[in-house]
Amino acid sequence: MLAYGGPIIDAHHHLWPYGRGRHQWIDAGVEGGEKALPMGDVGALRRDVLPEHYWAAAEGCNIVATVHVEGGWQGGPPGEETTWLDTLDRGTIAARHVFAVDLAAADASDRLDVEAAHPRAAGVRDVLAWHPEPNRSFVEADKMGHAAWRSGLAALFERDLVFELMIFPWQMDDAARLIDGFPNGRFVLDHCGSPVDRSEAGMRDWADGLSRLSERENLVIKASNPFAYDHDWTIDSLRPVVGHCIEAFGPARTMFGSDFPVSELHAPFAKMMSAYRALTADLSADEQADFFCGTAARTYRTEKGR
Repeated sequence: MLAYGGPIIDAHHHLWPYGRGRHQWIDAGVEGGEKALPMGDVGALRRDVLPEHYWAAAEGCNIVATVHVEGGWQGGPPGEETTWLDTLDRGTIAARHVFAVDLAAADASDRLDVEAAHPRAAGVRDVLAWHPEPNRSFVEADKMGHAAWRSGLAALFERDLVFELMIFPWQMDDAARLIDGFPNGRFVLDHCGSPVDRSEAGMRDWADGLSRLSERENLVIKASNPFAYDHDWTIDSLRPVVGHCIEAFGPARTMFGSDFPVSELHAPFAKMMSAYRALTADLSADEQADFFCGTAARTYRTEKGR
């Protein structure tokens, strides 16, 4: 087959005003900082990231719409990130929003009401990625098992929003039980399921867990930023990861996401797109269209790519 040349919906990227001091996780993740993040030293992210920076990076890539995913905004009143996004001249950048809401908060329902009323509302991400080493963990243990948090998740689904799962592979069976508990909810698994343990055993556990998760029909996956876990990547090293995502979920439940600007730590946008086109060249034309556009259009209900 030929490499894909059609329209693309970028289902996962971030914008932020670093200068406002709302993204302390970036400072914590620099070399020698208090956090050891999977993508390594994130010092290059200590800058404002605005629509013009996205368009400059993605020039010529035929991006027709994007989904903005919360960028780890810390501090400030609820909804401050959304308020900031609405000050930007965006067009089809951030055509849909995945908001940040603390689902365990006492006022989670009120926060969800405010965000769900936004005309670009699509979903919520409340990060669940727990690591047994505290400096690698994003949250406390068993967050998804807390009764208050699950009550917030139920409220989210009542508002017809998707929930974005950001987890590590050893949480996949817990995630499967979570999804089974909400059979009418819509879930999206971020970043290929985060294959962070690159040992032979670690990759086998990731692949097996992903296969089990894929049995849930109300879950789709973003084959986004595998470069974060494979810093010296080649097409051949990426193929088992992206290929297994597509094999397990099928192209109709797998979608492209750039994870810009985080992905640029290891893969400039044009080089990243070339890699994805190579990795999907064996798919049929319809399957490629699903991967690059259709799955995201259905999941986030964008006007483009329907």
